[in-house]
Amino acid sequence: MKLPSDVTETFEGWKTGDSTKDAILTAAGKSQTAVTYAVTQGDPKSPALSFYQADTALAGSQDWVKSIVEAGLTYSGSVRYYAAKISVYADESAGVSYCADESKAFNKNRKTKKVDKMPATSDSYVLYSTRLEPNDKGVRQTTKLQSERGNRACTP
Repeated sequence: MKLPSDVTETFEGWKTGDSTKDAILTAAGKSQTAVTYAVTQGDPKSPALSFYQADTALAGSQDWVKSIVEAGLTYSGSVRYYAAKISVYADESAGVSYCADESKAFNKNRKTKKVDKMPATSDSYVLYSTRLEPNDKGVRQTTKLQSERGNRACTP
């Protein structure tokens, strides 16, 4: 997944030193990037989404991407993901929560390419709570995904 040159994602502190946890965090990050990629490509049915997501997470992400595309928008700017917390369970599933700083990410009109640089608010900070489970091919997919804008755990 190659993002456009005007879109960047940074995963700050997403290494624990534990190979299992680091692999799960990598999968969670790729799941997040798959959403960004689908938006920038204008494709709610992007194969990247269904590779890294399943179940309610996939359905929700496809709906989210579809709403952005139908509004004639895409993204420009940078998002920083930080404060990742992980719990690994006996069945090889995991819970991962993390914050996103979207204060430097902006809506971009897909046709005119005009970027809407709005000032940051508390809603520019998002808490994500996810569940990842290995599929039958061993790929850890995000199966549940919730987000909460303006959550105090993520706002500066």
